[in-house]
Amino acid sequence: MGRHGAVTFKGNPLTLVGEEVKVGAPAPDFDLCDYESGSMNHIRKADLLGKPAFISVVPSLDTPVCQVQTKTFNKRLAALGPKVTAVTVSLDLPFAMNRFCGAEDITSMRNGSDYMDRSFGTHWGVLIDELKILARAVFVLDAQGVVRYAQVVKEVASEPDYDAALAALEKLA
Repeated sequence: MGRHGAVTFKGNPLTLVGEEVKVGAPAPDFDLCDYESGSMNHIRKADLLGKPAFISVVPSLDTPVCQVQTKTFNKRLAALGPKVTAVTVSLDLPFAMNRFCGAEDITSMRNGSDYMDRSFGTHWGVLIDELKILARAVFVLDAQGVVRYAQVVKEVASEPDYDAALAALEKLA
């Protein structure tokens, strides 16, 4: 199922694959990869349970807005430290995500690459059909994995609402 016009890129309407994730619903499953300490690892929904989770979704860390989003959230999440789990999700290869995050000292967030099967993009309703990249989005989950905040940014080239997303997380931390 596609949701045509759910997002735009430079004003052009695009289609998101999958159902919209709703606040109050259980978080959908996913299987992401990260590259850490010289090996490939998986990040799954079960890995986020037990404490509030913050998920920042970006089209590509090789673009300026995605870099600003990642650096901004990294800096602001540092104050919450180990009270929360935070992940940046994109379709970038895990090696490229690791390189960027290492170079930019991104330490408050793990990297989750959806490149293998796009399970995050399709299950969370953020895969852009026409471009085959993820839409910009932010999700906050409670410790039981229930979605407590969701923003799919309407214009892919725009930044998310940092304050609203972090306020939703801080209520749970």
